[in-house]
Amino acid sequence: MSDLKIAVVILETLENNNARVYRGLKTALEFKAAGDDVVVMFDGSGVETLAKIADPSHPMNGLVGALGDTIIGACEFCAKSHKVFEPIRDGGFPLLSDNGGEASVRKLVVAGYQIMNY
Repeated sequence: MSDLKIAVVILETLENNNARVYRGLKTALEFKAAGDDVVVMFDGSGVETLAKIADPSHPMNGLVGALGDTIIGACEFCAKSHKVFEPIRDGGFPLLSDNGGEASVRKLVVAGYQIMNY
C-alpha cells in the first residue's frame, strides 16, 4: 500500500453533471486499484447521486459495487434536506453527522487525506 490518502467527495447530481460524477467514481477506483488509501463521500447535492446509483438497475451501480467499503457514506443533513435519507439508509450506507449533523470534510483533512471534489 502506498502512502497516498485520497478522499473523493461527490457534490454533483447526475442531472447537473453526469460525466463529472462518473470521473470522480472512476478516479476513486484508479486509486483503489493502485492500493492507495481512498475513501468516497457524498455531500451536498451529491447525496441525490448516491441514492440513484445505489439502485441495482442504474448504469453506474457497478461502480458502487466496485468501490465497496471505500464509500464511507453521505452527509446526513444533506440526505434529509434533499429528501433521500431513506434510500441511502436503506441502501446500507452510513449517514455522516460528525460536524453538527453534517459530514465533516475537516476530519478527512486532519486524517491526512487529500480532498478531490467532483
